[in-house]
Amino acid sequence: MSGLAIKICGVTTPDAIEAVNAIEADMVGLNFFEKSPRYVTPQQACDLAAGLKSSVQSVALVVNAHDDELDTIVAGAAPNIIQVHGAETPERVAQIKARFGLPVIKALPVETTDDIEKARLYEDAADWLLFDAKPPKSLDNALPGGNGLVFDWRLLTDFTSHCPWMLSGGLDADNVAEAIRISGARAVDVSSGVESKPGLKDPQRIKEFAAAVRS
Repeated sequence: MSGLAIKICGVTTPDAIEAVNAIEADMVGLNFFEKSPRYVTPQQACDLAAGLKSSVQSVALVVNAHDDELDTIVAGAAPNIIQVHGAETPERVAQIKARFGLPVIKALPVETTDDIEKARLYEDAADWLLFDAKPPKSLDNALPGGNGLVFDWRLLTDFTSHCPWMLSGGLDADNVAEAIRISGARAVDVSSGVESKPGLKDPQRIKEFAAAVRS
């Protein structure tokens, strides 16, 4: 990947796939967490991924998935990457990577400096770290990610790692340039920030987000 990498997560429609292709995104996330408004079945994910340019990698997003569930997803959707967004331990991340021979992104909820430091535990197990805002306990029905919440990007200002990392959490076309400047991120992930309503991506917002990242 050259320059700033862009991941559009939680895609559910062919229109969104076209928009992802048009901006030449690096990754597209397909969400297999059934409680999410962005949930897709393995067959739906396979159909969507079939429309992607070869340069766009498909990412299967799962939350605390067991092996049999992962077997079904990998067989049905043939993702390029697996993203684990639950309470997976470094050992579990390594198990998934070994079982499927695919790169793994580990999503990590962030609120304080301690949360950033906990990421060190995953540096050798994961291929990517993804920093997302920690869902507040006061938020009813909060999802593991995709809540549209921002954390303090200054927590990442001096963070360095031999494992590449990406920034997520409440990003949109209006704030992503500042988020990149403050955090030093070389990759960004967006979901709710390019939607017209939960689960429905807006092609124009995807275009505007990409333009803001590359500005």
